[in-house]
Amino acid sequence: MRHVTLRQLRVFLAAARSMNFSRAAEELHLTQPAVSTQIKELATGVGLPLFERIGRRSYLTPAGVELQQCAKAIVQRLRETEDALAQLKGVTGGQLNVAVISAGDYFFPRVLAAFGASHPGIRFNLTVHNREGLLHQLADNLTDLAVMVRPPRDMDIIALPFAPHPYVIVAAPDHPLAGVRQIPRAALNRERFVQREHGSDTWNSMREVFGRQFSRLDIAMQIQSTETIKQAVVAGMGIAFLSAHTLSLDLLAGNLVVLDVQDFPAMLSWYLVHNRTKRLPPVAAAFKEFLLREGEPLIDRLVHFDLRSPAGAARAKEPVKGSRRANQSRKSQ
Repeated sequence: MRHVTLRQLRVFLAAARSMNFSRAAEELHLTQPAVSTQIKELATGVGLPLFERIGRRSYLTPAGVELQQCAKAIVQRLRETEDALAQLKGVTGGQLNVAVISAGDYFFPRVLAAFGASHPGIRFNLTVHNREGLLHQLADNLTDLAVMVRPPRDMDIIALPFAPHPYVIVAAPDHPLAGVRQIPRAALNRERFVQREHGSDTWNSMREVFGRQFSRLDIAMQIQSTETIKQAVVAGMGIAFLSAHTLSLDLLAGNLVVLDVQDFPAMLSWYLVHNRTKRLPPVAAAFKEFLLREGEPLIDRLVHFDLRSPAGAARAKEPVKGSRRANQSRKSQ
């Protein structure tokens, strides 16, 4: 193993986590052939195969299992060294590692910019993930802090709410329910939904908000990209349950409207999460204090969402007393 490189070990760990070279390539922003080449060179250096395929599934060989444990220990030790060096630099230097779910990438760079304005010299490593990817970041100690909506219950973590997170139902401006006042939630059972994929934070939040009604909703399409979902809604392919913090530009442009559904917006929370035993570098500890102290008013300024404004929701056309009235409204268009 004299010629094994740290890059090969990182690629191997990503492939071993997902047992899928394509997913590893996506996670590492590499091509699949590049991942395959790194794994092949690593196996040559080890002198033993690291993966084996049985039927349609791939597994680690005994050598792969052993190498995985070794690689995790090496990467962990490097992370601890980086943390120790960052502590020597204090909050005027070092690197802040933050991972956020995809809804956060609409405003989080500006949150980091606000923090960096008073802490010159800090370098930022911001990564954006779906829920599964974010949990991998936490489990493998690849990030100092994570920002998400639904902290995991099966991990030894500290999860602190720092800002409200509203969810709304959006539609195309010409949708029959656009502008209708106080739409009963039951009326949504007849609508087609375009949603984030099963297991995502948005999917799980939707299940929580709708409760028993969730099983009666027609989720006609699942898409991994929030931007693609919005385009599908604009095209009239359905309505969507989305974070209000992802909609500012679309509402201002008039591409989407927020439906006035009873009990909406649904208010959840943004959480700052880190491993309980994690020794936060000074820069991460300072950012944690900043976010808990200033996160809510800062995010409110960055993505202010006002349902009373024309950009936030279409003006009411008529009240709806029940799902039957909503159906009549649809037919009259």
